[in-house]
Amino acid sequence: MIKIESIEEFNQIIKENEQFYFLKHSLTCPISQEAFEEYESHENSHGETKHYYLAVQEARALSNHIAETFQIKHESPQAFLFNKETVAWHASHWKITNKSLTQATEEVK
Repeated sequence: MIKIESIEEFNQIIKENEQFYFLKHSLTCPISQEAFEEYESHENSHGETKHYYLAVQEARALSNHIAETFQIKHESPQAFLFNKETVAWHASHWKITNKSLTQATEEVK
């Protein structure tokens, strides 16, 4: 799992990866910690697709950029499956589970 902190890094990821997961993570929220653990578990069992994340408190500009660019209201925690430079799936809070991430992959195929 790779931590991303800048809009430039994110834009490079969009260009270089046809499909990847992204998580907006809050460093202070217990719900976000649970989602982070589910996300990490998903990466461990589905490592063929890259997994990235940001810490909202450290990368507010990037978090806002994603919300504005893809017109998806910011939430934290919030997970995305990007496919071909668009958001193919997203979920927030308790809906971020290893199972929901896996189902998203299957639906996008």
